[in-house]
Amino acid sequence: MIKADVLVIGSGISGLSYAIKISEKLPEAKIIIVTKADEDESNTKYAQGGLAVVTDFSNDNFQKHIDDTMRAGDGENDLEVVKMVIEEGPERFHELVNWGTNFDEKDGTLLLGREGGHTENRIVHHKDITGKEIERALLEKVSASPNIEMMAHHYVIDLITQHHVPGKIFDEKHIHCYGAYILDEKTKAIKKITAKITLVATGGAGHVYRNTTNPLIATGDGIAFVHRARGKISNMQYYQFHPTALYSKRDGMLFLISEAVRGDGAKLRTKDGQPFMHKYDEREELASRDIVARAIDNELKISGDEYVGLDCREMNRARFVEHFPNIYQKCLDEGIDPFRELIPVVPACHYLMGGIDIDRDGQSSIRNLFAVGECTNSGLHGANRLASNSLLEGLVFGHNAAIKTVELLLENDFNFEDLKAVPEWNDDGMKRMDEMVLITYLRRQLQEMMSDLVSIVRSNERLQLAAREQEEISKAVTELYNFSILSPQLAELRNLTNIAYLIIGESLQMTENKGAFYNKDFQQL
Repeated sequence: MIKADVLVIGSGISGLSYAIKISEKLPEAKIIIVTKADEDESNTKYAQGGLAVVTDFSNDNFQKHIDDTMRAGDGENDLEVVKMVIEEGPERFHELVNWGTNFDEKDGTLLLGREGGHTENRIVHHKDITGKEIERALLEKVSASPNIEMMAHHYVIDLITQHHVPGKIFDEKHIHCYGAYILDEKTKAIKKITAKITLVATGGAGHVYRNTTNPLIATGDGIAFVHRARGKISNMQYYQFHPTALYSKRDGMLFLISEAVRGDGAKLRTKDGQPFMHKYDEREELASRDIVARAIDNELKISGDEYVGLDCREMNRARFVEHFPNIYQKCLDEGIDPFRELIPVVPACHYLMGGIDIDRDGQSSIRNLFAVGECTNSGLHGANRLASNSLLEGLVFGHNAAIKTVELLLENDFNFEDLKAVPEWNDDGMKRMDEMVLITYLRRQLQEMMSDLVSIVRSNERLQLAAREQEEISKAVTELYNFSILSPQLAELRNLTNIAYLIIGESLQMTENKGAFYNKDFQQL
């Protein structure tokens, strides 16, 4: 048995900043961070555009940022949460800088970008690899903390709650978390890690769809295992599709062409070079992501083309190469010169606004279980996330959750008898090794169904068909899980199946279009 004071599941900006804060406040506390891939592999790493925060108070202010966030979220946001996050933003940003994160400056002044939905330039960035730079600085800070242990390539199977404790009656109204059962991907052993406090910071679920900008690790694990533990989940119908992923004939993770490129002047064109955004929104290319993504989707349906074009030919070449070096190099690697031809782009699944219900301190409906970041429904994003607000959310809620965790650890009011009584993982040793082809087949079938029936534009008929197909896939996955030796691939398939169930179910309950959710039966585009 492995014991910890705090178990952190996930190594992005939310989990790392949370762990650092607790480590600084309680240097004697034992903190374990588990991550299913390399320690630096997270959604944070792939955040190109930057972090939205008010720093230029001569041109910008909190109210403008609040209004932009509420407008993007279609009024479904929690206004008090929006105010809290935005007003705390500058302090959290300066902590990042103090921890060694570099942001682009000129003559001592921050260079600020602008993205769709923002009325002012307020995006702090490090070229077009802001997330990677933040991840670097936070990991260096973690490695210098002697009371933080990082366990890479460890995959969480399920949370430990009181229904795992012998003789305990499972009360859905008063669920307690005692840690997690975790698969060591190298030894194949399932470990029990008990903890006084557990934080879920597992990111999004982009791979429930065929094409996504998310890394391979984004399979909705945290949301799925909290759902199975009977934690409260909501707003899963709100999935944001990024308008401009680099077109590829290969399924899977697509390279993101940051919204900041349009913020700097790039224009959308049909494949044959015609502008179209003026037909959909007066803000044209700088409309919010849901509007731009639906506009592109509609144009593709009209033309039958596989992609539209992003026109950078009139942009300043030197500025583009300096600001977007990785995007520029990726285009060249794909044989595209963005100053001679259109960059082929398509919408791709990008960001989940819903997830685990949390309060302002990041506490979930399960006692001693916190959650932060994209795996949560914090109230910040409402029905559609404003560009670059997610890194800010991770910092603010990571801070609040850390402060509350420290308070709880100092109170030390935990059920130590239950913590001691948690059994080891129960495996009868009689399970079979299934062919990986079955897992791969079912995963692809699930992704195809979600992409065809539960994507940017939905309908009642498509959703009802999706519900029936999900049920059939779920039966097959459950049988595989019950009778097969456990693997990360099988666990991910199980989680993705749960995620699809939640998205479809909450989509069917909608009666009007809001933000990123659009059902063509409710009204025309």
